[in-house]
Amino acid sequence: QVQLVESGGGLVQPGGSLRLSCAASGTIFSIYTMGWYRQAPEKERELVAAITSGGRINYADSVKGRFTFSRDSAKNTAYLQMNSLKPEDTAVYICNANLASTPDRYGVEYWGKGTLVTVSS
Repeated sequence: QVQLVESGGGLVQPGGSLRLSCAASGTIFSIYTMGWYRQAPEKERELVAAITSGGRINYADSVKGRFTFSRDSAKNTAYLQMNSLKPEDTAVYICNANLASTPDRYGVEYWGKGTLVTVSS
């Protein structure tokens, strides 16, 4: 069984910072991609940042220059450093991974349960 567990969410003031973590655990053969999505109330889920199988990191235009994605392959963990946070960043942040749990089960999408980030004075 594969699990993605997020941590690091919370309440911060505008201009503050948070660092989110996503740890993948369980039976994992290989991880192809990892990324962060977010979903705010009454809005559809959107990509925040993700690393492709080729190693390129893609960011949403709204977070470029403020958020930094990183990945520790040895720990099967992804991070999202969030700086200069704005109220519009308030959302549930959800970790995603595309991985193979076994050689016969590859290219499968997994999602975490999400961690809430609230940016408010």
